Amino acid sequence: QVQLVESGGGLVQAGGSLRLSCAASGSISTINVLGWYRQALGKNRELVAMIIGGGLTSYTDSVKGRFTISRDYARKSVFLQMNSLKPEDTAVYYCAADRRPIFSTNAYWGQGTQVTVSS
Repeated sequence: QVQLVESGGGLVQAGGSLRLSCAASGSISTINVLGWYRQALGKNRELVAMIIGGGLTSYTDSVKGRFTISRDYARKSVFLQMNSLKPEDTAVYYCAADRRPIFSTNAYWGQGTQVTVSS
């Protein structure tokens, strides 16, 4: 089992920055991919950014150039640096992890952290 705990959400004005953190515990040595999803009110959950094994990263188009995903050396935490935030970035952000190199139905999830961007 893997446990994920997010932190760092909050309220910020448009153009501002936030840094989300996700602390992982449990059988983390089995984890292959870590990432961040978000779900805005009334919308489906979407993959925002992911980092795989050796450090390969991927981002959804709407955040490219503004968000950066990273992890610590021991892979015990994953971070999402969010710059130039826009009101449309408002959502609950979830940390996710999976033993596969992609997110599957067996992925592990955090409880979510709210990010609100005011205009």
